[in-house]
Amino acid sequence: MAIARLNEAEVAAALAGLPGWSLRADGLAIVRTFRFADFGEAFGFMTRVALAAEKADHHPEWSNVWNRVEITLTTHDCGGLSARDVALAGAIDRFCAATPG
Repeated sequence: MAIARLNEAEVAAALAGLPGWSLRADGLAIVRTFRFADFGEAFGFMTRVALAAEKADHHPEWSNVWNRVEITLTTHDCGGLSARDVALAGAIDRFCAATPG
């Protein structure tokens, strides 16, 4: 079964429920940067996200530099944002003990 791409109204509604996440300039992904006290906290956060992503079979694009984790969510199978991205962003937010930005 094909994964449905969210339309503009669905993206706007999803972002309203995901504080801290923003639409990437091309409109095909959502992004957020998390900051932690140190590398250990950042790594622990990434581990929790990795386990949730694996369970959902939906994996983020991300980078980590010391206490900062930058996450991009998009669904390549539909060429943009899907409900899978919104669900994973919500799960990520529930794990977060970081300060935004």
